[in-house]
Amino acid sequence: MDDPVLLITGASSGIGAATARQAAERGYRVALAARSSDRLASLVSELGGEARALAITCDVTDKTSQQAMVDNTLAHFGQLDAVFANAGIGGSPGGFCGADSDVWKDILLTNVYGVGLTIQASAEALKSSRGHLVLTGSAAGRTTIPGSMYSASKWAVSAIGYGVREELRGSGVRVTLIEPGMVDTPFFDQPPEQALADSDVAEAVLFALSRPTRADVNEILLRPTPPTN
Repeated sequence: MDDPVLLITGASSGIGAATARQAAERGYRVALAARSSDRLASLVSELGGEARALAITCDVTDKTSQQAMVDNTLAHFGQLDAVFANAGIGGSPGGFCGADSDVWKDILLTNVYGVGLTIQASAEALKSSRGHLVLTGSAAGRTTIPGSMYSASKWAVSAIGYGVREELRGSGVRVTLIEPGMVDTPFFDQPPEQALADSDVAEAVLFALSRPTRADVNEILLRPTPPTN
């Protein structure tokens, strides 16, 4: 089977699950990675079973787990054409002066270190396929948000994206940063008043992936439409 293979971290809900659905509709086979496999099983069934989708339990903060994720994808599908490093967590109140520092550790390990591990684990496979690396950044990584370690972590993701693009220049691997503003996902306890749908972000991911090989979409900044007066 020659259908391309897309690996998605943070695939069990929100942007990751929405991207998996849209990718499957467009002919991709998908490897779905998340910390818990409970919700992945139903998504695999929805997307056509194990011939089309693979559930992988993965802790993105663990190097061995990430390498196993890539190895399992290659063993199951025989190829890896695109990787969407999407796993991430939000912040906590308190700013830099008063926040729970243990939460900072989780944010930085997941949002920054985890992205680095995903790149490291998948780089050789992507070079072999001349594939595509997509990173979930954020509009919060393009502006100053007082006291936000989450914003700082997304600034770091932007830097990673710029840096790995230069590192991979000439390899045939394209690198795209997807930078959404507020998205209505399980990320929030209460739905935001002005927000994108997770499907909006998924469409941006698939737009980048679907460009001809001569076109390298470096960044997509996507914000909710402001309310009308």
